[in-house]
Amino acid sequence: MSNASKMDKTEVLRAKLSALKVEHRDLDQAIHAMQERASQDMLALRRLKIRKLALKDEITRLEDQITPDIIA
Repeated sequence: MSNASKMDKTEVLRAKLSALKVEHRDLDQAIHAMQERASQDMLALRRLKIRKLALKDEITRLEDQITPDIIA
């Protein structure tokens, strides 16, 4: 793999990571807003929380791909 194509792959991963972080933050705000309402839709709230956890896992996976392993 050439250095340029590796750099392009890293840039793509960083862009995707940024988008996922924005979505994760938006979900967090939506969850907080739903929890503050008197009439909560528990099913919708649960779905948002599950999606938020899935995003966090994907964010972690992408961060691991971007950051090279350091051998101790």
